[in-house]
Formats: sequence, structure tokens, C-alpha cells
Amino acid sequence: MGGCVFCGIVAGDVPAFRVVEAPEGVAFLDTRPVFRGHVLVVPRTHLVTLADLPAGALAGYFGLVQRVAVAVESGLGAGGTFVAMNNRVSQSVAHLHTHVVPRTKGDGLRGFFWPRTRYADDAEARGYAERVAAALAGG
Repeated sequence: MGGCVFCGIVAGDVPAFRVVEAPEGVAFLDTRPVFRGHVLVVPRTHLVTLADLPAGALAGYFGLVQRVAVAVESGLGAGGTFVAMNNRVSQSVAHLHTHVVPRTKGDGLRGFFWPRTRYADDAEARGYAERVAAALAGG
């Protein structure tokens, strides 16, 4: 896709610090890492959101993400990883990508990157759960 920096990286036209190239995708260092060793995993095909990833590609793509997460932890001596994906909102590059961020105890990152909230009560929580369940059921 013309103009997509991640497509350029996949094609080899844009330089990147590559971690792995596989049929399922390419992984490379984020140029603006949360912590050093922060890796982005992208599918080779230009897709914008997770919903665009064909069902048949899910196992391969997330298998690659899993392998990268294990390698980030073991290769960097991290205590764990934070694995995340944005779809449209806060997606700085409109190409599906998964962040694999190395974590260590006391690194200063508190849970998610945004403020947390609470449901007013169980009825409100139940209402949200029912709306998502209805969408899953096609209703």
C-alpha cells in the first residue's frame, strides 16, 4: 500500500531494526519505544485493524506475536511483557500492528496507558456485558 511506512518496512524499502521475518509477518523495534526492546509485529499484508485479519491467519499471526513475546522476555532478561494493539483510535500507523513491550518489576508503567474507571453498579456492568454479548450473537 503506497505511503504506509509498515508496508515499506515489510518490503525492505524503509530501514528498520528487524527482529524476525516470517511468512506470518515481520517484527522490528519501535522507533519510539515505551521501554528499550519494544517490538512491533505486523502482518505482511496491508490490513488496518484486527477485524481485517482473515480468520485463517489468526493462529499464524498470533503465534508469531507469542514467539516474539517469549523472545523479548528471555532475550532481554525482562520480568514479563505487555502485549497490546490499537484499532483505529490511537493507531499511529494505519496498518495492523501488535506492541510487545518488555516489563520489569518497578519499571513505572502502571497497568494500562490510560486512566481506569469503575461501573456505577452491577446493573450498569451487566448492561455493558449484555450489549457486547448481543453484538457477538449478531443481534
